[in-house]
Amino acid sequence: MLTRNEGAIAQASAWCADSLAADGLVHTFGSGHSRIPVEEFFPRYGSYPGFHPIVELSTSFHTQVVGANGQRQAMFIERVPGLAEQVLANYSFAPQDLLVCFSVSGQSALPVELLRGFGERGLRTIAVTSAHPDNALAQAADLVIDLMIDGPDAIVSVPGVEHPVGPVSSFLYVAVVNEIKVRTAALLAERGAPPLVLVGARDVGAEASRAAFDAAYAEHARRASTRLAGS
Repeated sequence: MLTRNEGAIAQASAWCADSLAADGLVHTFGSGHSRIPVEEFFPRYGSYPGFHPIVELSTSFHTQVVGANGQRQAMFIERVPGLAEQVLANYSFAPQDLLVCFSVSGQSALPVELLRGFGERGLRTIAVTSAHPDNALAQAADLVIDLMIDGPDAIVSVPGVEHPVGPVSSFLYVAVVNEIKVRTAALLAERGAPPLVLVGARDVGAEASRAAFDAAYAEHARRASTRLAGS
């Protein structure tokens, strides 16, 4: 999958480096379980500021399952048209910003409309999805990284079990995110602007780790605060 998407990943990394070097933000979005790659981008160990996670808990809070804030509601909400513009109304984007949007199917209203909203604002958009003919997200994006999931997300057939188990999209998402993250860091370092990477105490000691986190959080706050005024 990474080999087949080499050109798209290289382009995505170049766009991310351009944005971060210009004091922009790479906004990342996913609903449902597609929030996983959003958190993989930032904030976690081995990541760095400049990637701005956008997650709506109403569409991605899964552990309640049933009852209030349950899974039925989350799956319903992400399919309702109109929510994306309410999310976008919270931000004032800059011309150097861009969006990386995650959706396996590319059909739910929320990610599709949010990506279109970025495009209508003149911002670059990247879709990480399975590019099939009915994929509205892929059709609207400036650049597509294809997860190449042609059939069901779950891929393991177990004897005696009616349907496959073991969804593969999360593994593919994480691989794509970290490939972009590493390449973007390399491009920034080549420009003399290495990113502020979050590093653990086991690697550099508790004091240096705390300093790295504080510096990264402060940089994230500086960038993100300029976008939160509302449009």
